[in-house]
Amino acid sequence: MPADLIRIVSRDSPMALAQVERVRAELAEFHPGIRTEVVPVRTTGDKWMGDLSAVEGKGAFTKEVDQALLAGEADLAVHCVKDIPADRPLPAGTVFAAFLRRDDIRDALIHPGGLTLDELPSGTRIGTSSVRRAAQLAASHPHLDCVPMRGNANRRLEKLAGGEADALLLAVSGLERIGRTDVITEVLSPEVMCPPIGAGVLALQCREGDDAVIDLVSGLGDPAAYRETTAERMFLHVLQGHCNSPIAGYAQVERNGDLSLRAKVFTPDGKTVLNAHEWAGALDPATLGTSVAVALLRQGARELIDGIAH
Repeated sequence: MPADLIRIVSRDSPMALAQVERVRAELAEFHPGIRTEVVPVRTTGDKWMGDLSAVEGKGAFTKEVDQALLAGEADLAVHCVKDIPADRPLPAGTVFAAFLRRDDIRDALIHPGGLTLDELPSGTRIGTSSVRRAAQLAASHPHLDCVPMRGNANRRLEKLAGGEADALLLAVSGLERIGRTDVITEVLSPEVMCPPIGAGVLALQCREGDDAVIDLVSGLGDPAAYRETTAERMFLHVLQGHCNSPIAGYAQVERNGDLSLRAKVFTPDGKTVLNAHEWAGALDPATLGTSVAVALLRQGARELIDGIAH
């Protein structure tokens, strides 16, 4: 392989390929002499339209990408951090080289009639397969019905147009990446709809020991995104949350550099909500993540998570 070529492996969905284009653009800006090519793969999660827990949960979106990296068929993988399981380590032989500057972490409501979440009438069918969204809606808007809906954002918009649901909840960052912010009816604050761990962050993953590529791409990393993501992923790791666990949370670096982490654990019916919010002070991000997880474990999060089938 030429020294000036980086092969980037990615899921073949429009969203994933848009994410790769962002990485290619940033790499071209940092290292004008470097060429990139895309190695698209079809993942289990993209092929399987049933319940994700039946196909290893979130690892369904990363396994084939990891395999291409480890087999030497590619040099760099681009992942949404929210899709990378945190209850087990990264695949042996791979490392994170950078977390890119964070995009919008919020969720958006899409309603063809232009209604906001609070205006939706009883019985409105919300298309989502996210246990995190469903649990929060059950807690805050129990009169709304969630209907299972998977597929990439474009596919879900087609299903909405086809009448399979009356409204959708999608990530703002995803809609921005595919150029479809025109469909957004309302952007929901994190207080209304707490985001998933790792929301809006793209991770660059390399083979361990591939120092040439790691050195090239690490310059794209954002220090605030690194601190926030490290805290969030350690939180999820300590909780040992699985893909059927309604867990939400986000860390935030303030302008003065202070780091905080707010997190919640729900029962799927939304009837129990555990809350924690801590500031790091002098703590490092991983210690903050651990501390918030312990605060929720003290409130009974372990029993709550273990009581959910997966």
